[in-house]
Amino acid sequence: MPYEESERSKQGRAQASFYQDALKESAKFRKGYKQRKGVVKAKEMPWEESPQGHLKHVVNEKMDTRECALNIYQQLLPPGGRSGKHRHLAEEVFFVLEGKGYDLHWDVQFDCADKFIWNWETEPKKFEWEEGDYVYIPPYSIHQHLNADPDKPARLISASNRALKLLGFDWQEQIEPAPDYRAKTKAKPARRARRSGTRRSK
Repeated sequence: MPYEESERSKQGRAQASFYQDALKESAKFRKGYKQRKGVVKAKEMPWEESPQGHLKHVVNEKMDTRECALNIYQQLLPPGGRSGKHRHLAEEVFFVLEGKGYDLHWDVQFDCADKFIWNWETEPKKFEWEEGDYVYIPPYSIHQHLNADPDKPARLISASNRALKLLGFDWQEQIEPAPDYRAKTKAKPARRARRSGTRRSK
């Protein structure tokens, strides 16, 4: 048996340079890494009107910084407003910079039989927060942030691990958009479709 396996292992003629390529790619990465930003000024952090809400990206994989593991953004919640509702396989933490409110979390129940089985709680858990608090969101829990103050905005800074994406777990889903995003999307006028064909001459 060991002999048969040894002979099979010698089959095939395909050639590769994977290891040598990895050495070259590593050298290129290390050289480029020194040129990446180690400091990101506030004015360089881009804003985004997203389905999750009003965000200001502090660190993101597309921002060419030296941070390679985390995505971090600030989220602004208007007075009495709320974020979108989403879930992602990477766990998340956020710190409350200002304001007060609460989170709703629909935790996931997971099983693995012949395939992955995901079920989410029908009733959410409520977690109140205020300025100075830290909140942990478990992996793949559906969650939503709500500002409890009708007069003042709330501001959060959120961090999640981007490494899972590289491991093949790029699972992120928007369950419900933020109200402001939905309103802006609906407010855009629909383009009128052009009629096909040529116009007859009189």
